[in-house]
Amino acid sequence: MAKYDEIAEDIRSRILSGNYNPNEQLPLEKQMCESYGVSRITIKKAVDELVIQGLVIKRRGSGTFVKAVDGGAVKELSLAKQFAGFTETHKGKMISSKIVRFEVVHPTEEIATKLKITIEDFVYYIIRTRYADDEPYVIEYTYMPISLIPGIKNDILLSSVYGYIEKKLKLKIKSAHRTIRAILPNELEQEWLKIENDFPILEVEQVGFLDNGQPFEYSNAHHRSDKIEFRTVSIK
Repeated sequence: MAKYDEIAEDIRSRILSGNYNPNEQLPLEKQMCESYGVSRITIKKAVDELVIQGLVIKRRGSGTFVKAVDGGAVKELSLAKQFAGFTETHKGKMISSKIVRFEVVHPTEEIATKLKITIEDFVYYIIRTRYADDEPYVIEYTYMPISLIPGIKNDILLSSVYGYIEKKLKLKIKSAHRTIRAILPNELEQEWLKIENDFPILEVEQVGFLDNGQPFEYSNAHHRSDKIEFRTVSIK
């Protein structure tokens, strides 16, 4: 991870944990240079990253301030950054999963490229339906490299894979690149999500990354459109 990313992550954590309050001014560049032991260019890159994420705003002649956003927006930013997973983002509900398919396969060339492995490597291929309070929310099609994420078994799939990765394997999930599109369900999705063939679903194509930049997951999650919403914060 680049040094400016590390600094941005530290400041972001302080903002989301409440150490820096809305409208509070961040330390001046000179102070942060001394605190982190880096150049002004590195601090500028870190702050620019936070501006892009909508967490801070620069005021000409005054400095950099924590952006005043509502609690829900801060929560959304936090969840997007922490990449929490279905179990964590539906706290307060009874979460369950059903395994549709679970096997070990060689990846296609496309999937191998996304996971930065070869087609000779082995990956888990997992299809799960996720439920909240016994209602089907999403069916997930997931590929994970066995060499990177060993030991996945049925009991893990029935609970939280991300929890296993972070708590058992001690790996830190960092980020995800996502593409979202609207599609119609296939027969499998109609059956498991309990919807009709003309019921729209949202496909979230995703590559998940660990904190060392290694992709650990390629997935397509097909969400019931009445069970999910995506929020973003746009800045000018």
